Amino acid sequence: MAHHVSGLGISPTSMDPRSHITDLYVFQKPGDVSKTILAVDVNPTSPITDDAVDHESVYELGVDTDGDAVTDIAFRVRFSPVRDNGQTASVQLATGRDAAADLDAGDTILADAPVTFGSEPQVTADGGFRFFAGLRSDPFFADPVGATDKFQWTGKDFFADKNVFGIVLEVPNSALGPNPRVGVWARVLVPHDGRLVQGDRAGRPGIDNNFNQDDDDKRVWNQQEPSHDRERFLGKFTHVFEHAGHPADRAAALAESLLPDLLTYDYTSGEGFPNGRNLTDDVINMGIAQLSGGAVPHDGLRPHTDLLADFPYLGNPHQHG
Repeated sequence: MAHHVSGLGISPTSMDPRSHITDLYVFQKPGDVSKTILAVDVNPTSPITDDAVDHESVYELGVDTDGDAVTDIAFRVRFSPVRDNGQTASVQLATGRDAAADLDAGDTILADAPVTFGSEPQVTADGGFRFFAGLRSDPFFADPVGATDKFQWTGKDFFADKNVFGIVLEVPNSALGPNPRVGVWARVLVPHDGRLVQGDRAGRPGIDNNFNQDDDDKRVWNQQEPSHDRERFLGKFTHVFEHAGHPADRAAALAESLLPDLLTYDYTSGEGFPNGRNLTDDVINMGIAQLSGGAVPHDGLRPHTDLLADFPYLGNPHQHG
């Protein structure tokens, strides 16, 4: 379910779980309507170690400001190698389409930010931005065992005791551009044949896993940008909705509503999914209801209770023996 099982092993550029995205969250900062929280979780097998993120990859949050599914603003996070039980990160901001397309363009807005290896979050702040990176409790909640058994729910949240590597950025809304309605997506650029290539991507929850039916589709999907989604995948997404019982015209309209795969967000609103995505949004049941036309009962699961009230909001990591 969601993005937790997509991408891995589909191609040489997606073999490393440290470069694999589990979920993307975008939401209005609680108590401050002038700020937005951007969070991308990676590495669904995150251990309580200092080796949960890849220092050779680039972790990027792209913002489309004008509705054409092309990145106009990019936040790029790079990590240092681990040295003496410590690691740092830098955050680069590139504005303008040309700069966003150039991996070496942009200004460093946060430098030498410590990565958190323990439970107590280490937060770096500068110029209206705040940043956190480190192991966290996975906020995603779902019953994938029940889902694969024809929605015979088990009542067990598979992710209740799982960890991820969380990358969380607090930004002024002004950094997302003057138009409050934007599209956000995340990608990981990984080293391959001497250059950086896109190895994984995420926008709305559950898209790749639930709509791409074979390895070839998953490989193409994860290595392309959202601007190509409709031309290459609209027919295939429509077929999924038709197979679920929707008439052709309704199936086409639903598929069009999901593509291009960007997490649409109006930063003047804290409403939650499909306006961005809060950590507590019940996205799996929403998606199943859309796909099934409301025929499948709720799985009975609820948001995790270990979320923090303040930045970085993701709960402390689970300590496994």
